[in-house]
Amino acid sequence: MNSVKESINDLFQTRPLQSDEYLNETDKLIYCSKCRTPRQCKIEHSDKIIMLPILCKCQREADEQKEADFQKRQRLIQIERLKANGLQDRNLHDYTFENDKGYNPEEIKKAHRYVTEWDRMKSENRGLLLWGNVGTGKTYIAACIANALIEQGVSVLMTNFSKILNTLSPIYNGDRNAFIDSLNQYSLLIIDDLGVERNSDFALEQVFSVIDSRYRCKKPLIITTNLTIDEMNHADLAHMRIYDRILERCTPLMVNNQNIRKLNAEMNLKEARKLLSGKRID
Repeated sequence: MNSVKESINDLFQTRPLQSDEYLNETDKLIYCSKCRTPRQCKIEHSDKIIMLPILCKCQREADEQKEADFQKRQRLIQIERLKANGLQDRNLHDYTFENDKGYNPEEIKKAHRYVTEWDRMKSENRGLLLWGNVGTGKTYIAACIANALIEQGVSVLMTNFSKILNTLSPIYNGDRNAFIDSLNQYSLLIIDDLGVERNSDFALEQVFSVIDSRYRCKKPLIITTNLTIDEMNHADLAHMRIYDRILERCTPLMVNNQNIRKLNAEMNLKEARKLLSGKRID
């Protein structure tokens, strides 16, 4: 028994110096040659002094950096997973505040504000209704919000009712309800282009079910649409019960500065003509 105790004591007393260490003559502890901090500490136990190994400053910093790198990799993996699940159209990945060309500065500023105030928007169940003419940048602004929140680790789904209806059409009622409920697992749901989906009784009922389910679970919703507020306020009863819930929870933001798609098309046409004429495009 004594031999075992002696062996343990010897283990913590002395050890050979490594190439980056030295023995401090003052306290008889092993120090790191680089950061000049100890790699040992003294512990009194019974009538003995035991030398325990510890990390010096540069070893601690190296461990902290490894942990930081690991956490960064995990965060990037999480963000990629959130983007793959929530932004299934890969074109939307490039719709970011950083890539904004300044077509809608006031609307972008308000969208950015929505992101910075996300915790409050989420707790108060506040959404947005981005409305205006075709091609003015509503989808871009909504996707900017989606990408910015995903970068913060927030789960976002951006989709449209055409995709939702295509999924719901072949499945039965019970499974339809389960699918609609699954949309509420996302902290933010973005429905793009409300009003362009087919206008059948089945479609209207499913659109209502999605909006109503989101309304009842009290989670934020962002809608983009070409419909005007006046059209939504004076719709028939079947549509009104949908729009009422949207207008109650989603703050209207008009995006109607200019037709960005038309501007881009004109620019692309101009560049194509230069290319075909043999002129350089800088």
